[in-house]
Amino acid sequence: MIWHIGGSEVARITSAGSVGIGSSSAVEKLRVSGNVEVYNDDTDGYIWFHDQGTRSFSIGSDQSTGNFAITNVQGLASGHRLSIDGGGNVLIGKTVTSANTAGVQLEAAGVGVFTMDGDVSGIFNRKTSNGQVVQFRKDNTTVGSVSVTGSSTAYNTSSDYRLKENVTDITDATTRLKQLNPVRFNFIADEDITVDGFLAHEVQNVVPEAITGTKDAVDSEGNPVYQGIDQSKLVPLLVKTIQELEARIATLENAQ
Repeated sequence: MIWHIGGSEVARITSAGSVGIGSSSAVEKLRVSGNVEVYNDDTDGYIWFHDQGTRSFSIGSDQSTGNFAITNVQGLASGHRLSIDGGGNVLIGKTVTSANTAGVQLEAAGVGVFTMDGDVSGIFNRKTSNGQVVQFRKDNTTVGSVSVTGSSTAYNTSSDYRLKENVTDITDATTRLKQLNPVRFNFIADEDITVDGFLAHEVQNVVPEAITGTKDAVDSEGNPVYQGIDQSKLVPLLVKTIQELEARIATLENAQ
């Protein structure tokens, strides 16, 4: 069956039951060629897909949120499963960009995964072989990774000798180690949990590569930009200190 307007074909149903709108060569159940506008009598405009069973999805513009949305119901009043907001952010399982709403949001600034209490924020699964599950890059050069085996996880940072130069021995480890000030404290957000650790700005004076950020830094609105610490960067200093102490002990033992 073929429909014409003004002598030009606008639609057809093929002998195989395929429907072509603006197309004379449909092989799918529905092929639409050209611009499509579908409206309903509500405030939203959407296309409804229904499998004649219990499953259905709607795709269209949702006036209540201003998003382009895919929902699992007829219409767009509820059941949002994927949305694109006016800022170009892609939202999965939510309708607004918010850290207080569970779901996934993909923004130009990054990816956010927000869960409810008791849920897992992310699962990274490598099947069969051991190896990397996450890779970190700077200017498209790999600088770190997270890898797994059947029983453990390794957090890796670049350390290949071919990446390094001016390699020299650590000669003042014990002196520097004594400048570190291990303390006990609780974080303000976890007032009932006491832990051992360091104050970042104090460590920065001794092992600056272990610290990110600047003491007392704030952003353009005056909000604190907090310092962080990578305590693994203290390990070389600890190892060398132990070696220096072992050498002193051996010297004293040999002198007796």
